[in-house]
Amino acid sequence: MTAVMPADADYKRLLAFRTELRQFVRWSEEAARDAGLTPALHQLLLAVRGGGSDAAGPTIGSVADALLVKHHTAVELAQRAEAAGLLERVRDETDHRMVHLRLTRSGEKRLAELSDRHLAAIQPLAQRLTDLAS
Repeated sequence: MTAVMPADADYKRLLAFRTELRQFVRWSEEAARDAGLTPALHQLLLAVRGGGSDAAGPTIGSVADALLVKHHTAVELAQRAEAAGLLERVRDETDHRMVHLRLTRSGEKRLAELSDRHLAAIQPLAQRLTDLAS
């Protein structure tokens, strides 16, 4: 099977696409810092709030999967977030080896403020990415 060589215009679209994504990530990281969070803590809070349909909250393992990090890295992030009063770790009632994560009121408030800013920013980004895909 012979690969088809992309045209010059394809390379330009790919570069523009990656540039848009990188600019959004950079902006997002700066927004997290402006809110007093590290980008990693922001992503952790988002993974806790947005991940898992279990009423007890997502597990460390599911958060690690969502963040694409090793289990021990998610544990460390959860410990830092707990020390900052942003979330709590709760042992599962039936399987004590499992730990669920829940946002505190402070964590919910900080995440809601950041999420509001992000939702406003992704609308124009989505349009630009759609335009590049055409």
